[in-house]
Amino acid sequence: MLKTDNLTAALNNFGDQVIEDSKQNLKDRKKVASGKLLNSMKNNGAKVSKNSIELKINMADYGAFVDKGVSGIIKKYDTPYSYTNKMPPPKAFDGWIVRKGIAPRTKTGQFLSRKSIQFAIANNIFHYGIKPTHFLSDSVKKNFKLLPDVITKSLILDAQSAIDFIIKSNFNK
Repeated sequence: MLKTDNLTAALNNFGDQVIEDSKQNLKDRKKVASGKLLNSMKNNGAKVSKNSIELKINMADYGAFVDKGVSGIIKKYDTPYSYTNKMPPPKAFDGWIVRKGIAPRTKTGQFLSRKSIQFAIANNIFHYGIKPTHFLSDSVKKNFKLLPDVITKSLILDAQSAIDFIIKSNFNK
């Protein structure tokens, strides 16, 4: 089998660039709260085998929802994800509420309980969804446009290495 060191390196560079651009997109679009999603993004590396090429990029599970959005029961987005009959768990918003410093008051000036705020946010998301950010999709599209040239060049380098190896092997006999 042809050595694919250059192709593997090119695909790894592609994955690294996608992650770098995705992280910048999250920052630019002001979608970093705890940094968990940002810090979870990893390039698990390219794997080139006889019949396939694979590049794995991992991130926190909820990253897909941030990227593609989620349709609510009232507001719809062009996304495969939607709320239908079950709203997100209110507890999931506790840390976010604290980080954002959300502390609304009643008409009499008393602070609302955190449980009330959590429920209100979960209910709003259930009805109006989560607007897509395309932080990852846009990065993949941008970098994918450059990929055919990169792959072609790396395959030429890998083929040249194979030819050089064959030539050296035949002269050393």
